[in-house]
Amino acid sequence: MEFVETRASFAETDDGKAEIAAFWGQGRASFGGLLVALIFDRMKGAMHEVRNVRSLMVSFVGPAAPEQPLTLSAEILREGNAVTQVEGRATQNGKTVAVVIGSFGQARDSEVTVHGLDAPNVVAPESAPELPFIPNVTPEFTQHIELRFAIGGMPMSGNESREMGGWMRFRKTQDQFDDAHLIALVDAWPPAILPRMKQPAPASSLSWTLEFVYPRPSIAPGEYLLYQASIDQARDGYGHIHARIWTHTGELIALSRQTVVVFG
Repeated sequence: MEFVETRASFAETDDGKAEIAAFWGQGRASFGGLLVALIFDRMKGAMHEVRNVRSLMVSFVGPAAPEQPLTLSAEILREGNAVTQVEGRATQNGKTVAVVIGSFGQARDSEVTVHGLDAPNVVAPESAPELPFIPNVTPEFTQHIELRFAIGGMPMSGNESREMGGWMRFRKTQDQFDDAHLIALVDAWPPAILPRMKQPAPASSLSWTLEFVYPRPSIAPGEYLLYQASIDQARDGYGHIHARIWTHTGELIALSRQTVVVFG
C-alpha cells in the first residue's frame, strides 16, 4: 500500500478508522510522519474554508502499532477572521497515541518582508550516498522514502558533526505533492544525534513542531528536497534539534524542531 493509498483508506471511512500496514513500520510503531500526515488530512477536512497550514505542534504520546485499528478525529478549537486552530488526535485500543495542534491562516497585508535563509551548498543528489533499505536493519518505511546523505554522517557512523541532512523524496513518484507529503518526508530523517553513535540504539521523537513557509513554490512530484538538521543540545538521553527544508532550487519551504529520546 503506497502513501496515497494509505491516505485514501482513511479518507473513505466516515468514522476515521483504518489501519497502517506493517511496511510503514518504525520498530514496534508505525512511522510517525505517516501518522501525522493522516491526522493532518482529518484536520484539514474538518475546516469550513481553505486556509494554508502555518504550523503543526505534535506530541507523540505512545507508539501506534501497525496493523491494528486506529481512530482519527479532529475538532475546530477556534475559527477567526484569518486563523483557524484545529486539534487532531489518533487513538488506538482506547488510548491516545498522538495529538496534533494545527494553525491554519490566510495571508495578511504587512510591510515586513524578510527572505528565507539560503540553502547550503551540497553535492547533487546523484553524488550523495543513499540510506539503503535493509530488511530487519533499517526501518520498514524506508522502502518508500529515499534519503541521500550530503551533510554530516549516516546513523551509527561515529560522525561528531552537529549537522546532518541531504536530499529526500519518495521512491515512487506520487501523482501530486501536497502538505501531507512534505510532513511525511521531513519526519523520515533519523535524529541528528544518531550519526554520533557507533552502534545501533532505539530513538524516537517525543515532540515535533513543523512550520510551513509561504508563498510556497510549486513542487513537482519526484522532485528532490533538501534537509539540514542541527543539534542544539543533547544530554541525559534527550536531544534538541532544529532543521530547515528547501526546494532543489534553494527556496526555504519549512522549519522543523524536535525533542528526541535516545535509549542508549
